[in-house]
Amino acid sequence: MSSVRIGNCSGFYGDRVSAMREMLEGGELDYLTGDYLAELTMLILGRDRMKDPSLGYAKTFLRQVEDTLGLALDKGVKIVANAGGLNPAGLADALREVNTKLGLNAKIAHVEGDDLISRADELGLGSPLTANAYLGAWGIVEALSADADVVVTGRVTDASVIVGPAAHHFGWKRDDFDQLAGAVAAGHVIECGTQATGGNYAFFTEIPNLGRPGFPIAEINADGSSVITKHAGTDGEVSVGTVTAQLLYEITGGRYAGPDVTTRIDNAVLTQEGPDRVLISGVTGEAPPPQYKVSLNTLAGFRNEATFILTGLDIEAKADLAKTQLESWLTKKPAELVWTLARTDHPDSDTEETASALLRCVVRDADPKVIGRPFSAVAVEMALASYPGFSLTAPPSNGQPYGVFTPGYVDAGSVPHVAVLPDGTRVDIAPSTLTLDLEPVDEPERPQPLPPQSSISVPLGTIAGARSGDKGGNANVGVWVRTDEQWKWLAHTLTVEMLKELLPEAADLNVTRYQLPHLRAVNFVIEGILGQGVASQARFDPQAKGIGEWLRSRHIDIPISLLPATDEKEDSR
Repeated sequence: MSSVRIGNCSGFYGDRVSAMREMLEGGELDYLTGDYLAELTMLILGRDRMKDPSLGYAKTFLRQVEDTLGLALDKGVKIVANAGGLNPAGLADALREVNTKLGLNAKIAHVEGDDLISRADELGLGSPLTANAYLGAWGIVEALSADADVVVTGRVTDASVIVGPAAHHFGWKRDDFDQLAGAVAAGHVIECGTQATGGNYAFFTEIPNLGRPGFPIAEINADGSSVITKHAGTDGEVSVGTVTAQLLYEITGGRYAGPDVTTRIDNAVLTQEGPDRVLISGVTGEAPPPQYKVSLNTLAGFRNEATFILTGLDIEAKADLAKTQLESWLTKKPAELVWTLARTDHPDSDTEETASALLRCVVRDADPKVIGRPFSAVAVEMALASYPGFSLTAPPSNGQPYGVFTPGYVDAGSVPHVAVLPDGTRVDIAPSTLTLDLEPVDEPERPQPLPPQSSISVPLGTIAGARSGDKGGNANVGVWVRTDEQWKWLAHTLTVEMLKELLPEAADLNVTRYQLPHLRAVNFVIEGILGQGVASQARFDPQAKGIGEWLRSRHIDIPISLLPATDEKEDSR
């Protein structure tokens, strides 16, 4: 059976709206998928649903389908997306209205059962705003087997929207773990959209045209292997590097657990088959864990902030005065008050902006009145009574609610996974009967170290790429190199201790390192560096998107033999 060609047109809620049409018009596809959900998105949708119970889904997806449904039907392309968010049934109803308005005969199905909010206490999950289990691909398979043209889901795993079409196309069974794992790897690569085609890529300067990168396509084979590519003529690049970067994104170690299969990412082998064509092979699978992961979002309180601009001389003294004044003028101190001074100033600068530093004050409290006008008013009242050159980047606001993401776990059998077919028939989807408790992979042996040789202090990114992201309050940082000799150096040099030295913000935190030799990569999980997660905005970079680039910018002794010729210097050691 020939490969199935699955394209992706969305990596997050807010991605390029025109991408669905671009993918349908750009070349041949069998399926078009979209990932619209993230931890923060579930909180946003939860607040939408609080205001209007008929909402809770990705409204942009509805507009995209209204624009392209006729085209998809004409080309025989099935659409599968998790845009249903907290209300997949509501989105399916809205799609049927669009279908009728357009005079089309598309068959609409949806998958539900992930929403556990009504049973949160019963399941020991507390009292969150949202509680959604990460479902797998088999509800999607059931809907496609009923000839659905559009399938929308709630909180399935990101890769499931790709695994479902592949499993349906090839008729895979529930215990075809190697094939399913291969599809998970392909899905993990393309579910974040243009991150697989050069977006957010460490070596972006090597890509000839990154103007408007095309969205990725996975050509998945019957054995689970796949080729990652994109439509001809689109910008960007599909290379071993771009695929490596995305494979490392937001994982931990060699085992990548999901509700249908545990994927052995550490077995993946990447091969450049031709321009914009990368083969993923060697991926194996194991039975999934007996529990489903649950995304829990809780409204934790209210936050506000003020950012002071400090210009010229005496930056530290100006910051100290601002801190002392604001804290002493507040009539009631918030539960949390955090200061951060970013020394973006340069001495003897020829522009005012580059002569200035930023002092940020973030406050949080359960009472919105504490961090609202009483805080904002004090920040403004300081204007004529504080340090010379006082100004704010923007007037402080009344504050906003913020949420906290935490993962939970429930027995798979307690989650009612249901496929609602185009004719309204409801089909219960049982969890896997084969399960295996998740255990860490044994640490692989390190390669033989390089012999002693001359080295030079240069940025780590001179030879290493990195990709970082968030999981709740933790950050994941994957680092890879491109040659076997560089891998021998990286595996021995970039230890947990070295990472903490290069990233002082992680010095007092728990950090775990995982080796992935086939990818010439190490992956780090830095626990707690993001506080309570992205919605709490506890850090300058709340989603850890830039930590990898910060790491690449740090200087480290690298053997001269590993550097590009142009980077060799005379001050070797």
